[in-house]
Amino acid sequence: MSKRHTSRRRTPYFQRRTQPGAPPGVVVIDPAAPPPAIQLIAYGPNEFDEMPIDGVSSIDKYLGRSPVTWVNVAGLGNAEVIGELGRLFRLHALALEDVVNLHQRAKVERYGEHLFVVARMARFEGHHDTEQVSLFLGRDFVLTFLEDPGDVFEPVRDRLREGAGPIRESGAGYLAYSLLDAVIDSFFPLIEAHGERLDALEDLVIARPDRRLIARIHEAKRDLRGLRRAIWPLREAMNSLARDPSEWFDDETRVHLRDCHDHVVQIIDLVETYRELGSDLTDLYLSSLSHRMNEVMKVLTVIATIFMPISFIAGVYGMNFENMPELSWRYGYAFSLGLMTAVTGGMLYFFHRRGWLLSQTAEAEAEK
Repeated sequence: MSKRHTSRRRTPYFQRRTQPGAPPGVVVIDPAAPPPAIQLIAYGPNEFDEMPIDGVSSIDKYLGRSPVTWVNVAGLGNAEVIGELGRLFRLHALALEDVVNLHQRAKVERYGEHLFVVARMARFEGHHDTEQVSLFLGRDFVLTFLEDPGDVFEPVRDRLREGAGPIRESGAGYLAYSLLDAVIDSFFPLIEAHGERLDALEDLVIARPDRRLIARIHEAKRDLRGLRRAIWPLREAMNSLARDPSEWFDDETRVHLRDCHDHVVQIIDLVETYRELGSDLTDLYLSSLSHRMNEVMKVLTVIATIFMPISFIAGVYGMNFENMPELSWRYGYAFSLGLMTAVTGGMLYFFHRRGWLLSQTAEAEAEK
């Protein structure tokens, strides 16, 4: 396959590793997934502890000692660790299966004493992509699972460390809201990058349409389609958290969750707007190519039209019939050249008066 038709290899959106007919709740790990790195934060109004965790067994001694315990697991490459966490926090087997199957759409599910939320976090690493975030919310704990190390939760950690705002005085529900808010806000820089990207493509399409541009336009549209697929189900999930009464969120936290829902709706509107702009760029590209072709055809037509009478004159004087009066005339050659020049000048003047020699760009500049 030639380079012109190759494209970067992308991870398939849907890639389920559980065999058809397997019993429910089976945890099948991706062999390429990184090993889990566990971080624990336990805090209250007057206390704060943050530390990395080597083994799941050491988490148990921190549970219940502080008002809220947040355990963050970055990496899903160890089924034994995930199983131990499930037993420690009494997580449902179906929820653990969804944690390792990374094709999940954003959703909210209730399993007895804990709430299970799936969302997608925006990331930019050479290309636009999203990562699944799985969140378990209990009475006094929040457990998060990430595909890879690196997340958008650092502002939340900073607020916990500094005790800024009501986060240290609030419960686990407010922490879950803060994490979901960070996940949703991670889409805004990506959306802004898409806007700048489409604006640059629009300028290039207008200035100099090229075959490589259509590939870049389609890549931008594909990335927007991926963002839409990631953010669209989150609207329903956030609406469920904000509207449905539950023991995990108080009335004040649900007000903040409604704000998250508004942000999701705003992101969806921006994505839809940019998707329409991407489609318009495709039409603009085709129109620009058609315009350039028309300009080329106009130039060729003018040239051909000018040479038609010149060719006629040259053909008449090239017949060399014996009785042609100009054959023996001393100034016949100069007269024929002068006649060709006069005809060419007259035709150019006529084309100029009719405006056929001006391009659309020149016409626009003349109107200014």
